[in-house]
Amino acid sequence: MKIVVLGGTGLIGRQVVALLEERGHEAVAASPSTGVDAATGAGLDEAFAGADAVVDVTNPRDFAQEASIAYFEASTRHQLAAEKRAGVGHHVALSIVGVDRDPAARGYLAGKVVQERLIEEGGVPFTIVRATQFFEFLADIAEAGTVDGVVRITPSPMQPVAAAAVARTVADAATAAPAGSVEIAGPERAPISDLVARVLVAAGDGREVVADAGAGYFGREVGELSLVPVGEAVIDPETLEEWLAATSTD
Repeated sequence: MKIVVLGGTGLIGRQVVALLEERGHEAVAASPSTGVDAATGAGLDEAFAGADAVVDVTNPRDFAQEASIAYFEASTRHQLAAEKRAGVGHHVALSIVGVDRDPAARGYLAGKVVQERLIEEGGVPFTIVRATQFFEFLADIAEAGTVDGVVRITPSPMQPVAAAAVARTVADAATAAPAGSVEIAGPERAPISDLVARVLVAAGDGREVVADAGAGYFGREVGELSLVPVGEAVIDPETLEEWLAATSTD
């Protein structure tokens, strides 16, 4: 199969490309650096020629709400139109667990809501892979929640997962029949404040972590089920502690 990976040079994209190549597929890493820009449509027709599937793991440079919506709307419309012209039979996009349950989402997530809607209405067979937060970004959550040296984090539950597991799920989806949607999460559901504290301890970071129910999550109010799968999901077995141990030796 020929599979074009938009965002193929990023954290998830480069792993998806490597996995597809290991499985014997023709994987094309496409990004503005290779002359393919989904936001403008530049290079899409050439890249999609002869493709069986297209994978979208791109993101805007600006995660503010207005910019996010504008990016995902333009990018998704350009991709779907080019896929129809090229006869691509499968559109795969990486999204976030809970987005489909939060149509009034704000910020970056508002862009993902628009992206999912356009894909679902776009007329190209699709699979949306919704992932929980990556282990790799738990330290960023700590930074975002730090005020005067204290890390204030919501205790709402999260079920984070390794980026490598997400990449495997995206690669699996790209080589299978369109499935509508798939969710991927890690094995443990725990308060975000607890998960962040464990990451800081492992890094030797002595900042105090306070569980603050009013802290929110990147400006968003979250509840018990906002950031976790509620139905059938792919559960990767790698735990946070296993991931921390593996990455500390890299």
